[in-house]
Amino acid sequence: MTVRRIFQVGQPMRRPLTWGDALILTGLAVLLYAGVRLAIRAPAVVAGPEISLSPRTLPWYALLSVGRMAAAYALSMLFTLVYGYLAAYHRRAELVLMPLLDVLQSVPILSFLPVVLLSLSAVLPLGVAAELASVVLIFTSQAWNLTFAWYQSLTTVPKELREASAIFRFNGWLRFKTLELPFAALSLLWNSMMSWAGGWFFLMAAEIFVVGQRDFRLPGLGAYLQEAANQGNLPAILWGLGTLVLVIVALDQLVWRPLLAWANRFKLETVEGEEPPTSWFYDVLRRSRLAESFSRRITGPLGQRVDAWLLQRFPPPGGEVAASSRRPWLIYLVAAVGGAGLVYGALRAAQMLWSVPPSQWGEIGLGVAVTLLRVLAALVIALAWTVPLGVAIGTNRRLATWLQPAVQVIASVPATALFPVFLLLLVGLPGGLNLAAVLLMLMGTQWYLLFNVIAGASAIPQDLKYTTALLQLSRRQRWRTLILPALFPYIVTGAITASGGAWNASIVAEHVEFGGQTLHAVGIGALIAQATADGDYALLLAATLSMVLTVVAINRLVWRRLYRLAEERYRME
Repeated sequence: MTVRRIFQVGQPMRRPLTWGDALILTGLAVLLYAGVRLAIRAPAVVAGPEISLSPRTLPWYALLSVGRMAAAYALSMLFTLVYGYLAAYHRRAELVLMPLLDVLQSVPILSFLPVVLLSLSAVLPLGVAAELASVVLIFTSQAWNLTFAWYQSLTTVPKELREASAIFRFNGWLRFKTLELPFAALSLLWNSMMSWAGGWFFLMAAEIFVVGQRDFRLPGLGAYLQEAANQGNLPAILWGLGTLVLVIVALDQLVWRPLLAWANRFKLETVEGEEPPTSWFYDVLRRSRLAESFSRRITGPLGQRVDAWLLQRFPPPGGEVAASSRRPWLIYLVAAVGGAGLVYGALRAAQMLWSVPPSQWGEIGLGVAVTLLRVLAALVIALAWTVPLGVAIGTNRRLATWLQPAVQVIASVPATALFPVFLLLLVGLPGGLNLAAVLLMLMGTQWYLLFNVIAGASAIPQDLKYTTALLQLSRRQRWRTLILPALFPYIVTGAITASGGAWNASIVAEHVEFGGQTLHAVGIGALIAQATADGDYALLLAATLSMVLTVVAINRLVWRRLYRLAEERYRME
């Protein structure tokens, strides 16, 4: 079993922009236009909740925030498993699903937050609308990197393992349970930790959202910290930050570290690692007679019943499947109605875009170019330090014991909470706001890369490490022949989600309210933020679609080709 480069005749498969991409982008423009129309009918005044700064309210606020995060994560994992499976195993579906995923992960959700909240408040009770919008916002920060990681794992499963599952005639459920999910376990776990870390940033943004006289704040840690900052209450700020750090550490010790220790059994290697990950809480659960009894009497029989039902529902390959009745006329009717609605919405969206003057289109073009340079700078800086540190954490268990919790805590602290400090230090320098914008974008991108690199380094089989030692390869040769090829799929996955996060972070990095004044740098993020503040929905639609088109083009021309390269040339087998 080696990390090999598969040399093939010809170039990797290229996927140019197709009519499907145009259809997806048109649908996105129509959805945004529909949200804008609904937002116009939203209540003019919304009274927000009263946020108490008493430390006694912090446990309740923390429970509310964690509950929103957990709901979004459950929705993200369900979406990931279904969506990634369809994209990996159905080539026709992949032609639509992967471009759609490119679009979805590139959408700057912070520019959609006001539209989503205002449109939901027009059709739902205010409390339900705000809670639903916060879950949707957190979902968009968690789902895409999980889906890319799951898709990458499914497309790089070693061929001999797939052949073994075919020989044993595993049906879809058994293949998922015994091969695909265990193979992807480490990658999904590390990306889950990254999703939670990134989710805190968007949770804070959702809990403190205010538009004019519409106060959509939600009781939680984000609203608590914002209220404490507005009142200049330093003790309350420290209480809030301390509670946030305590919650993050508790999740690390009680959830993520036990899961990593448990998932180490699924590592693809023939020699056990010298220092497998450990967890005191996992050891306690394993020695617990109550947990063992619960597993034997409840979860075990329940799992067997689920297996038996799914084996009957989805027979092995070659079994007879009852023919299902088809109603092609219903499909054609739905397609016709949907197409008509799409054409009507596209015409109305085009009418709104036509109202944007040429001068603003020029600003949009310049803004896209400048923000692209900032995104590239943030990615280069992030790669320079996340690859060596991620490899060190992923291959050295003693180092990981100390650094992994620290990295999780630092990554989970919302970057916007620290941004005013950096802005205060840099704003007086020449180009200070540009430097601060790159720094905030870096803080929103680097963790996606770091956690994916750690996952890739952790998944390198121990026997391959022993082989490089026996061959007495130098450090440079070891990096060139083993580490970098093994990390390549994970780096691509992290870079895709990191670049999307950088584009999203540009909205809050390039337009800042600081010290009673508004500071903004040239960039597409500043245009989106300004259009949101002014209620200029035509400019908001034009700037958002321009950003989406730019990111989709980069994903298709750069990242998708690298994905194909990872799938065809670099795999563990």
